[in-house]
Amino acid sequence: MPGAAGQVSESAGTRVVEFAIAGMTCAACSARLEKVLNRQPGIQANVNLAAERARVRLAGVADETAVIAAVARAGFTASLVDKDTRTREKARRAADYQREIRRFWIAVALTLPLVGQMLFMFGDSHHHPELPRWLQLALATPVQFWIGWRFYDGAWKALRGGGANMDVLVALGTSMAWGFSALVTLFGLDQHVYFEAGAAVITLVLLGKLLEARAKARTSEAIESLIRLQPKTARIERDGQWVEIAVDALMAGDIFMVRPGESVPVDGEVLDGASSVNEAMLTGESMPVGKTAGDKVFAATANGQGALRCRATGVGEQTLLAGIIRLVGEAQGSKAPVQRLADQISAVFVPVVCLIALATFAGWWLYAGGFAEALVNAVAVLVIACPCALGLATPTAIMVGTGQGARAGILVKNVEALERAEKIAVLALDKTGTLTRGEPQVTDIVPRALDADQALHLAAALEQGSEHPLARAVLARAAAVDLPKVANFIATPGQGVAGEVDGRSLRLGAPAWLGMADDPAVLRLQQAGKTVVVLAENGAVLALLAIADALRPTSRIAIERLRARGIRVVMLTGDNAATAAAIAHEAGIDEFRAGILPGDKAAVIAELKAGGGLVAMVGDGINDAPALAAADVSFAIGAGSDAAVEAADLTLIRSDLCGVDDAIELSRATLGKIRQNLFFAFIYNVLGIPLAAFGWLNPVVAGAAMAMSSVSVVSNSLLLKRWRPRGR
Repeated sequence: MPGAAGQVSESAGTRVVEFAIAGMTCAACSARLEKVLNRQPGIQANVNLAAERARVRLAGVADETAVIAAVARAGFTASLVDKDTRTREKARRAADYQREIRRFWIAVALTLPLVGQMLFMFGDSHHHPELPRWLQLALATPVQFWIGWRFYDGAWKALRGGGANMDVLVALGTSMAWGFSALVTLFGLDQHVYFEAGAAVITLVLLGKLLEARAKARTSEAIESLIRLQPKTARIERDGQWVEIAVDALMAGDIFMVRPGESVPVDGEVLDGASSVNEAMLTGESMPVGKTAGDKVFAATANGQGALRCRATGVGEQTLLAGIIRLVGEAQGSKAPVQRLADQISAVFVPVVCLIALATFAGWWLYAGGFAEALVNAVAVLVIACPCALGLATPTAIMVGTGQGARAGILVKNVEALERAEKIAVLALDKTGTLTRGEPQVTDIVPRALDADQALHLAAALEQGSEHPLARAVLARAAAVDLPKVANFIATPGQGVAGEVDGRSLRLGAPAWLGMADDPAVLRLQQAGKTVVVLAENGAVLALLAIADALRPTSRIAIERLRARGIRVVMLTGDNAATAAAIAHEAGIDEFRAGILPGDKAAVIAELKAGGGLVAMVGDGINDAPALAAADVSFAIGAGSDAAVEAADLTLIRSDLCGVDDAIELSRATLGKIRQNLFFAFIYNVLGIPLAAFGWLNPVVAGAAMAMSSVSVVSNSLLLKRWRPRGR
């Protein structure tokens, strides 16, 4: 996993800093704040309403203080996100929720008598009982100005910052109803009063806010569940004694013990012991993984029956779990292109609604002649038009979708790529380590001028120090051999290596590089799906080494699923055509590109993109990073190099190609929910505003509908929790 520190990353003179934002109430708030921040020099911001976060890229002289000051001028508060922010926010939200619950029930107690008297209007009596108007004023005023103070406060901050939000609509609408009714009451005018309308709207909006807050809290359960997995303490070795310390105090290199049934505190390497570890929280794979000396263990995985003595290799923000939490958080806070339409509409929504309400008031007063009726209809327009649902439509679905993906071993770093994944037309994939296990083994040694042991001895000497998969296979086969030093070593990318061993000038590499491409023995081995390297001395062939890398067990199934979706699959490999054809046939792939040098993979991606359609790439090695960056959507195999993971949009922790198909399905499910949410948000306003303007919608009903629009959008997003990868 990429190892960024904390919430701040640095590259090319810029820093990305994450802030917790308090005070936003609707889409108009987040859109206005984003616009304010992006007007500041050296600041590029992305504000997420559902996550209450702002990710800000700082350049030049811009710093965190400038961001906090700009947020304050816009009417909100900002604080830097640190490791304790989530805990503080959780405590603050719990306290706020309890306070709002108490206020809600007080509002209900004060509003029920006002609304209750309205029930008699539906009877046959022309003289239904009515509460004394001074009592109605006494009941409605606390609801309006105490319970509803949050709307006045939010409206003032929004207007002071040069914008308007939902609070402006609620405060304006209910104040009009209360003000008119108060004047009628104080001056004894012969007019109907609408105290119940303003009080009921405030109570219903508050109920909607409470339900929305409760539902939004559930959308972040994915990260919360990951955080809960982290052990709080660890047993470490100090002067021959085992002592228990806080996990935060562990340092890389410390020796720690994991007893049976305990969770691994940090990433590490097993020194002694044998056990099986359940890594389902990282990979989604339920089968425990055997661990012995030399194997890696990861923070928060569950140890089985044996004790393990380990050395810490990754602590704090450098653990795999911390990387997952960081990537999930970044994805949940990012913005999908489909949200741009909602943002554009939200930015102008409130002023347009105010104009519609003014036109409604003027129209009814001028043409119907009733001031009271005109006022009620204008209030209904203001109340029904709340843009909350519009602002929650996209981020809530993304938060749930990326959280479910993380649980299934699919880490989404770029939510824009998640949106594009459902449109993939061509998938290019690397062979070694992606389609295959990435653990090649020497299967045949064909002696020519040396015996097999001598050939292996010289080949391993040439390859020592190399990290190439084929080199590792040769070195693994010669593990018990004492290797001499190599002098004048030269590596030719994509071809082979050369050097002097024990005074002999040797070359080891591709048959074509050494003039052996047409050798019958070479061809026979290649047709069996094996990669052949030739060991030669001064042009004379000493031996042939055949190396094979078995397919991953799920590769063929994954290819079948992708082809069933109509996706064109292309295998890229540096192997010769014969070996590539054998592997492609075994995997069920019809199209492949053989003999591709590491630096040429990006060019192949560009060529595929030129053919039309959206091109995706799957890779695992450092040499795949340029191609991953060039693709429209990129997937990194989780067991691959940090460079590949860093360059990719999505990481498949399980190192399983079926994860690509699962990611495409997750993309379709998430985008489907976003489209449904946007439909719900728009339909409420498209239908509700005209109904209110034409006098067919009571303000109380409008308030209930507005509250339910937000609740329905968030609840619909939560249905994504039912999503599961295929076959699990």
